Amino acid sequence: MVIDYTAIGMRIKIARIKAKITQEMLADKTGLSNIHISNIETGNAKMSLPSIINIANALSVSVDELLCDNVVCSNHIFSKEAQEVLADCSSYDIRILVEVLKATKEILRKNERFRANTI
Repeated sequence: MVIDYTAIGMRIKIARIKAKITQEMLADKTGLSNIHISNIETGNAKMSLPSIINIANALSVSVDELLCDNVVCSNHIFSKEAQEVLADCSSYDIRILVEVLKATKEILRKNERFRANTI
């Protein structure tokens, strides 16, 4: 199993920015160095389980939210993100985005059938 540390780091950075916390503040709250936080956010450093728990607690997010790109059963996290994306959209925006999603899903399903037939 390959762990996508860049995706985890990006989610940590997004959560930190949403929480209006600087890297230095996060470092202070977690006991990690400022440089280590920077390296985590860019995917250049691996984290221990205690570190990711400390980061999640400091940012008031669940570990699921930080790891969802690496965990198979993460639909509830992605559904929540979709709701957040749609929250400030107009009815027109939502209509267009739903059409894009439908078209994307249709293409994915066609590719799945094609891939299954070529194996």
